[in-house]
Amino acid sequence: MRQKISVLGMALVLLATLLSGCFGGGAQNSNGEAEKQSEEAAAQTTSTTAVSAGATGFKEAPMLAELVDAGKLKPVGERLPEKDDVMVEPVAEEIGKYGGEWHYPWNGPDDKWGIGMVTEEAMFRFKADGSGVEPNVAKGYDVNAEATEYTIYLRKGMKWSDSVPFTADDVVFYWEHMLIPETFGKALYDCYYSVDPATGEKARAEVTKVDDYTVKVTFKHPNVMFLERLAIDNKWFFAPAHYYKTILPEFIGEEKALEKAKEYGFEDLKNFGVWTGYYYWLYPQRPTLRPWVATNDMNSDRFIMERNPYYFKTDTEGNQLPYIDRIVLTKMQDKSHKLLETMSGNVEASTFDFTDFTVLKENEQKGGYRVIPWTTPSWSSTGVQLNQTTKDPKLRKLFQDIRFREALSVAVDRKEVSEIITNGLGEPSQASVPAGLPNEQPGWSQQWTEYDTNRAAGLLDEIGLKWDAQKKFRTFEDGSDLTLTIYQEDTADNEKFIELVRKYYEAIGLKTDVKIVDQGSFFDLKYANEIPVTVKTVTVVNVAYRPDELVPLRVITPWFGHYGLYTSSQGKEGVKPEGDVARILEFWDKVKASKTKEEVQKWTDEIIKLHQKNQWVIGYTAPTPVLVVAKNNLKNVPQLVFSDEFRGLGHAHPAQFFLE
Repeated sequence: MRQKISVLGMALVLLATLLSGCFGGGAQNSNGEAEKQSEEAAAQTTSTTAVSAGATGFKEAPMLAELVDAGKLKPVGERLPEKDDVMVEPVAEEIGKYGGEWHYPWNGPDDKWGIGMVTEEAMFRFKADGSGVEPNVAKGYDVNAEATEYTIYLRKGMKWSDSVPFTADDVVFYWEHMLIPETFGKALYDCYYSVDPATGEKARAEVTKVDDYTVKVTFKHPNVMFLERLAIDNKWFFAPAHYYKTILPEFIGEEKALEKAKEYGFEDLKNFGVWTGYYYWLYPQRPTLRPWVATNDMNSDRFIMERNPYYFKTDTEGNQLPYIDRIVLTKMQDKSHKLLETMSGNVEASTFDFTDFTVLKENEQKGGYRVIPWTTPSWSSTGVQLNQTTKDPKLRKLFQDIRFREALSVAVDRKEVSEIITNGLGEPSQASVPAGLPNEQPGWSQQWTEYDTNRAAGLLDEIGLKWDAQKKFRTFEDGSDLTLTIYQEDTADNEKFIELVRKYYEAIGLKTDVKIVDQGSFFDLKYANEIPVTVKTVTVVNVAYRPDELVPLRVITPWFGHYGLYTSSQGKEGVKPEGDVARILEFWDKVKASKTKEEVQKWTDEIIKLHQKNQWVIGYTAPTPVLVVAKNNLKNVPQLVFSDEFRGLGHAHPAQFFLE
């Protein structure tokens, strides 16, 4: 065991170096002046679209070549964009080989984001080192000196998976008929608003078609972070107009739309719109730009996605990607089933929490796979979030009392948590911005970290919490029951940690209950503001890139609950933010109104300082890596940074994975 930890310790040193290299100056590189962005855009366009001069022509997978020979499919050169507009995807190790299946574990439709991130194709994606964005579906862009006008260039000749041309009309259609009317249940994303630096007034962007392959996004005020925020908020800034015109009630009427909904298995238009508009990659009927396309019912025991014949990328030798023929998603009962199948060598690639490191390493040779640790920008590896808007008014008042949050922090022996949960690799620490990230605050990681049950008890006394008749548990001041209910998703592996937390909390008189719910129910409960406590952490590369977990813009992170609903509904629903939470929103408006990268840095730092002051998210141990497990015959799998902003394993660009 000690030998394994030693090896991992060496890996973590290397990962720390990688983290520093990826994030040390990332925020500044991604927030350059408008003219510099324009110059970089030209360079990016060249590097991502020029086919190798040595290439004599495009090549394709044998399964597609057979269809061409049979007259069922056009030749590859006619399916790809124009030659100069084909995107060339760099390979991590070597030019790959065609064929094979990627067996991928999943839990059914509720596990939609796992495969969604793996197959995603964004208008602009984050660079491998996280320092900024680069064109992807887009060919390139220009931005004016004031950062108020972005011109986005598309790839000529590019096609949807059903062979219909992809043009600027698909971008404008998405804007006018899906984004603005919220046909898929989402309010217009924050990236499309600019803010008046003088008044704080928000103004919505305008999106217009310049020509068939050019779109212009115009802001009233500067929006220097638009492309980075677009890569977070609304990665697919497009939709197949020809498809949605056949199902949206705006075009076919409510009666026919409802008939369509029932054909898809829905009884109402609202859910029909959400699933076909937001989780579209799960539907064979819906054309896509992704490397693999759904071929059957997502509810099947084996959901299969097969290569897209019209995928717009090649490798440097002109081989159309992806290399792998299909992804086979097999339903697995739970995490232990997934772990067993992986250790048995039945999964080509998947991801695991660090808690599975020891057992995965012990079976590495037998299972014929390798464990690749990816760093994360998480604030902690263990911790809790208290919903500041929880429905129970007495709990809400308690959770909003900073003394209570400090009590929960000092009541836990972080050294024991570190040893038991992370094998000593997640050092005792407070939830805080990790070293090397743009908004790091010196000393924060040690705030409220000293184990001190006397201090915790004193704070609870100060708050006015009483004891019950048996002197076993604390009650509210009026003598009523006080129970902390921790909700956990059944896909998470936190049982051991939650039991430790329960022990510490109950040692200071706080009765603690645990409820385990499935992923879909957890999502619904979160949106209904019915999760008072959870063990989720915060994972943020840069608040300027992705404010969602730290700024209450919409319902997403349990700690701010329905403050986010208030913002996204423009005050029509939810809980009005007050105090320091309201100040966070004020500072975010200043970020949005910033004219330079220095201003962005200044105001994002102010947001982070409010988090340091209030410690709404409590952490007990420092972050540990995410484990990417890949079979030994699966090639071109790099070692990168794992984060939601970068789309998890999708950051490795799986279209260039291949089976040896």
